[in-house]
Amino acid sequence: MLTHFRRPVCLSVMSADLAICSNVETVGTLYQRDAQRFHLLLTEPKVCEPCAPIEHPGVPSADQLRLIWIEMSPLRVTMTMQGNGKLSYRHLWERNAYGLSRYWLQGDDVGQSHQLQLRNFTVGLHLDGNPLPTALALEYELWSAHSRLGRYTLQLDIQH
Repeated sequence: MLTHFRRPVCLSVMSADLAICSNVETVGTLYQRDAQRFHLLLTEPKVCEPCAPIEHPGVPSADQLRLIWIEMSPLRVTMTMQGNGKLSYRHLWERNAYGLSRYWLQGDDVGQSHQLQLRNFTVGLHLDGNPLPTALALEYELWSAHSRLGRYTLQLDIQH
C-alpha cells in the first residue's frame, strides 16, 4: 500500500576535492512503497543563468522550480532532476558498486539536446530511521573513463 507524508527536508551535496557545495531546504512528499523502499518528491528553485533577471524575488513561480525525485532503499538510491531549464540529470547509486550519472543539456533549438554519461562508485550508503527514513548519507566518487572527477557527499535529512 502506498502511503505519503509531507515533511521538511534538507538536501546537501558537497565535494571533498572541489569548492562545490549545494544546499536545498524545502518541503517534500515522502511515499512509502514497502517496508524498506521510499520515494521522496521535492522541488528546488531553478539555477539562474548569469544574465537572467529575477523578476519577483521571494517565492518562485512554477516555471522557476525543478522537481527532484529520490528513490531510496538500504542498498540503492536513484535521484532524478527535471525542470523547465536546460539541465536534467539522473544518478543511480548502489552500495559498493559502479553506477551511472547522466546529464542532459537542452539547446535553444527544438530537438537539440546533448547527453553526458559518467560513472560513479558508491563508497558508502546509509539510510537511517524506522519505520520512516530520517536521514540518507551517500558518499561516492565520480569518474570519466579512467579519470576521477572528485569525491562527493550527499546528505538528506527528513524531519518528523
